[in-house]
Amino acid sequence: MNYTEIPSPCYVLDEKAFRKNLALIRSVKERAGVEIILAFKAFAMWSVFPIVREYIPCSTASSLAEARLAFEEMGSPAHTYAPAYSDAEFSEIMSYSSHITFNSLTQFNNYYPQTTQKNISCGLRINPEFSDVETDLYNPCAPGSRLGVVTSLLGDKLPRGIEGLHFHTLCESTSYDLEKTLNVVEEKFGKYFPQIKWLNMGGGHLMTREGYDVEHLIETLRNFKEKYPHLHIILEPGSAFAWRTGVLVSTVLDVVENRGIKTAMLNVSFACHMPDCLEMPYKPAILGARDAEPGKPTYRMGGNSCLSGDFYGSWSFDEDLKPGDRVVFDDMIHYTMVKTTMFNGVTHPSIGIWTADDTFKIIRKFGYEDYKNRMS
Repeated sequence: MNYTEIPSPCYVLDEKAFRKNLALIRSVKERAGVEIILAFKAFAMWSVFPIVREYIPCSTASSLAEARLAFEEMGSPAHTYAPAYSDAEFSEIMSYSSHITFNSLTQFNNYYPQTTQKNISCGLRINPEFSDVETDLYNPCAPGSRLGVVTSLLGDKLPRGIEGLHFHTLCESTSYDLEKTLNVVEEKFGKYFPQIKWLNMGGGHLMTREGYDVEHLIETLRNFKEKYPHLHIILEPGSAFAWRTGVLVSTVLDVVENRGIKTAMLNVSFACHMPDCLEMPYKPAILGARDAEPGKPTYRMGGNSCLSGDFYGSWSFDEDLKPGDRVVFDDMIHYTMVKTTMFNGVTHPSIGIWTADDTFKIIRKFGYEDYKNRMS
């Protein structure tokens, strides 16, 4: 990929890397005999849905907008789950959904009667109160969690109309994390398995990450299916689809120094364009840079919003940075793109694709009207 040919700032999807991930995911789907669907909350770049559909035909949605996107751009109704549905939106959500999962018994009892005349399979999100996710912000099973129904709230029999159960406890996790979770889910909720048709194991299955034990994942799923052959098993990873498939290309605008700390001021923002770096937090990789080394030109990266904390670092480079230099952040396609904001009205990165025939194609540029139309 020739970054000098790419306008800055810009998110760039690498089609070859993307197809490699898709091929692996399809292989797991076929070998394990399960359904794997794309989670829009992590990747919703609908311009490449035609590529996705070559490998995976369905998707999961967390809102009315995502459900409509699934119906219109993926060409299939969504598996929809939201923490809470509203009267104003539920009827339209039904028109775009094949499955609807409810977060509470109250929501199920309220909206299930509306689904009985539709071809919709209803499910209930469960909370096994077990998760290996260490960051509380991303842990859906933390004490007091608002997500999912705990076993103590259910009797011996599920309410009529619930055809599936859904759990989501993983975040960029391993197959061994899934195995441990399945043991807990089976122990706490296994008595309900004869009463349902499907089990959705949620997202967080980072099967495309280097070192992930794909064979163990397939073995785990096959073993579970052997125990419960009547259950249709669904996985809905998001990050796995777009893991290591693209970059955010930025440019140095200035270099400032304060008390010996040099900050490269970029034409992108951590707060606006890379919010996970501040939320998680995590330090992204920069191509051609490395962790701070004594004696090497070292810089903190500064965003171009007015938020004081809009910075991260430090990285060392072989040469001094100067205005006009490109700084390329790696692995910026999953979650990063869908979480962007237009805070401060800072220029929003364009979206492009480095195609399989090694050419760059711009997909979308953002301007003043995009910012103005979001404000009123």
